Amino acid sequence: MLDSKCKQCRAIGEKLFLKGERCFTPKCALVRRGFPASGQQKRGRALTAYGKQLNEKQKVKLTYGIREQQFRRYVELSLAKKGTSSPNALAQLLESRFDSIVFRSGFAPSRTIARQLINHGHFLLNGRRHDIASTILKQGDIISIRPQSLNKHPFEEIKETLKKYNPPKYLQVDEKKLEGKVVAEPNLQELQLPFDFTSIIEFYSR
Repeated sequence: MLDSKCKQCRAIGEKLFLKGERCFTPKCALVRRGFPASGQQKRGRALTAYGKQLNEKQKVKLTYGIREQQFRRYVELSLAKKGTSSPNALAQLLESRFDSIVFRSGFAPSRTIARQLINHGHFLLNGRRHDIASTILKQGDIISIRPQSLNKHPFEEIKETLKKYNPPKYLQVDEKKLEGKVVAEPNLQELQLPFDFTSIIEFYSR
C-alpha cells in the first residue's frame, strides 16, 4: 500500500520530495512504478495552457503543504508587493514560512516533517515556543530546537546531520547552539526552485 504522499507525487507525475530522504532511494514509488496514482498511463496528450498552470499550482501546493484558501492569499500578497515581481514575491513568501526555514536550516528532512515537529511544539521562534508552521519569518528571526525536545527521537542525531549539511546563504546555522537565523530574504537564484511561479500568477489573474 502506498501512503498519500507517494500517491500525490504519482498523480502529478514527478517527484515532489514530500518524504525527505526516501525520495532519493529506489523505494520511491515514482521510481518503482512510474505512472499516475490512477494507474492510467497518460500518453500523447499535451496539456493546454490552463492545464499546465493548474498542474504547476498543484505541484507547489503539495510541495509546501498549503490549502487553496491560504495559497490564494499568498498570491494576493505577492501581487500587492512592491519592489519585486509577483512570481518572485510568491516564491519568497513560501520559502519564508516557519516550516520552510526549519527544513532549509537542516533541522528536518522534509517540509512535511518540519510541519509535524513545529505543530508538536518542538521549536522556538526568537526564544519562545511557537507551533504555527505558516508564520512568515523575516530577517533577524531566530529558530531553535526546544531544549526539552533534544532527547526526542527526531533530534537524536541532529548535530551529526548539521555537520554534513550546507544551508542556503540567507540562513546562518549554529551547529553548537542548534539554532538558525534568517539573515536575508530567500535567494531564489541559489535555491533554483523547480516551479514556474509565473504560470501560477497567470492562473490566478485569469
